[in-house]
Amino acid sequence: MRYGYYPGCSLERNAAAYHVSTLAVAQRLGVEFTEVDDWNCCGATEFIAVNRLRAYALTGRNLALAANQFGSNGTSNGKSNGTNKSNGTAPAAPPQLVAPCSACYLNLSKVDRYLGDTPELAEKVNIALEAGGLHYNPGSVRVRHLLDVLVNDVGYDAVAAQVQKPLAGLRVAPYYGCLVVRPGFQGQFDDPEYPTTMDKLLRVLGAKVVDFPLKTHCCGGHMTQISREVALELIRRLLKNAADYEADVMVTLCPMCQFNLDGFQESVNKHFKTDYRMPILFITQLMGMAFGMSAETLGIGKEFVDARPALAKVGMQVEDAPPAPRRARPAKGDKSLPMPRMPEEEQQ
Repeated sequence: MRYGYYPGCSLERNAAAYHVSTLAVAQRLGVEFTEVDDWNCCGATEFIAVNRLRAYALTGRNLALAANQFGSNGTSNGKSNGTNKSNGTAPAAPPQLVAPCSACYLNLSKVDRYLGDTPELAEKVNIALEAGGLHYNPGSVRVRHLLDVLVNDVGYDAVAAQVQKPLAGLRVAPYYGCLVVRPGFQGQFDDPEYPTTMDKLLRVLGAKVVDFPLKTHCCGGHMTQISREVALELIRRLLKNAADYEADVMVTLCPMCQFNLDGFQESVNKHFKTDYRMPILFITQLMGMAFGMSAETLGIGKEFVDARPALAKVGMQVEDAPPAPRRARPAKGDKSLPMPRMPEEEQQ
């Protein structure tokens, strides 16, 4: 099984564990991912509210790149739509692009849908894309979420066949977040209000899936940068719901959800005088654990909330993570904007 792969910005930085565990699990399952060449940010969740045309052009560029790279008639001038119309034969199925990040998945599928529904918008976006020698015909790429591929293409039986160390005794709260199963621009693969595909996948791994009524409620997204009090309350509700059902760990498939629940958990405790110690891991990390992979291979041990006490229940040994490299502080009076740096530069 071969797919195009759009990692998105988060999987290269704060959600790197999601990236490495996804690739490790995919290899074990016989899934081949090919990364989109020269991809750019999908625009996250805010840009579309700032400038609609630029946001759609930004995401549309990724779709055009994917159509060129993976389409059966892909060409360097970007005019391919990934179909085969030669000799009057039926069009080939569009290439499939997998996005593990829920926000990236939403933006890519939404832009494809809206460009198809709004020819005037598609025309303006393509004028912008022409500056880079690109063009995108809506429908040229089928965007899929990683969870969809795992449960519907790979299948539960194939996953079960790879389980070497069942997660027996580990109580897991499956947290889908608010983006992955709705609104379903390119077809829904699960119930939008009460999805169960990840629940079933976790049971195949041997875990005990606890009832989690808030499984599709919002984590707040970037609300921590807008209204901290509102954001912390949204996070608190989710942590409380998982704790009330005695979960050992919460499992998600969205980098933003993982970051908020993990990174702001201590802030929630300080604000509400609580004492939550709920580890937040990615679904692919638990899959890798059940497949017998090491914690290091799966990026386990880099989360803020220590997962070792919970994972000890299934015999997972986690080494202490090395300290993160420290960036040099800017010189006094330096008002220049921070510039991105490659990981090897930060280690110097």
